[in-house]
Amino acid sequence: MPDMIEEKICQILAGNSLNDSDEFCDFTLVQQNEDIEAKGIKPKVDSNYVPLCQKTVTYVVAAVLINDNDEVLMIQEAKASCAGKWYLPAGRVEPNENLIEAVKREVLEETGLNMDPISVIMVECASGSWFRFVITGNIISGKLKTPDQADEESLQASWVKNVEDLSLRSPDILPLIQRGRNYKYGQNSPWHSPILPVEWNTEKLLLRLIICIKRKATNRMHILISEKSSLHLPTCEINPNKNLHSTLHKFMVEIFGDGVAQHRPHGLLSIEFSGKQAGDGLCFTTLISFRPPLEEVPIKGKYVWHELNQNVADLITTRLPRNMTIQLNVVR
Repeated sequence: MPDMIEEKICQILAGNSLNDSDEFCDFTLVQQNEDIEAKGIKPKVDSNYVPLCQKTVTYVVAAVLINDNDEVLMIQEAKASCAGKWYLPAGRVEPNENLIEAVKREVLEETGLNMDPISVIMVECASGSWFRFVITGNIISGKLKTPDQADEESLQASWVKNVEDLSLRSPDILPLIQRGRNYKYGQNSPWHSPILPVEWNTEKLLLRLIICIKRKATNRMHILISEKSSLHLPTCEINPNKNLHSTLHKFMVEIFGDGVAQHRPHGLLSIEFSGKQAGDGLCFTTLISFRPPLEEVPIKGKYVWHELNQNVADLITTRLPRNMTIQLNVVR
């Protein structure tokens, strides 16, 4: 069975969907609410919460597109609340739409251009029910929208060298643009290879963990496996009323106890997203590494450390440096 876990890790690193995470959830909303109620606090989210696009969960896509002249594709807003301001092509994902379809649609509607998505370069979340997926790629066809083509989607689109000189709808896009430039030009390398969301049918918001650590005695890498049902990677349900850091911390405490040893969340290795008839859920696979050796990190509950085959350990090691995973930015 551990060999199957290693095979699944390789699938994740290759950008493939596991399509089984909803069967194995170690820390559900029911359990999280029970912990809250035990402290005499009434939970703010229903244990039976279901993510419904544009109703109980909000997914936003934003495109960072940079041409060979180092110009960024920008749009002038038509919405009454921000008319005339400039922003990246962006918008909400619609029901029964996946993330790739959504970003291509938004770019076409707002700029008149057709986009070929290459990779997600950042995911932002303001809570467990609001997510923005920042995607970069290339323009492959179309004609740039001009002012005489203004509509409810945008007033016009333009390639802009110095975005800071524009009257922006919000400066929150400046870090996204800088990250897009860094990715395009390989600044602060190495960088992760292209990672795009893969389709997967689920009605939950899930966080799957690849937790790695080295044994001091052998210097061999191990990963954590849950034994709560069939052996699987530790997985918890994202609380839609909490930020993702809070959900992750509570899950780590559930596994390792209150005094969790020093560890580092590196970022996302994969994004599995539904967006079809079977639900509007998703699953983030997050890479976490411990600084102390295995001998100094006790486990609470039905989890075990598994020593990895050296080839798989090497694959994980290559993803530990900065920028080798998708940045997860929790907006407070």
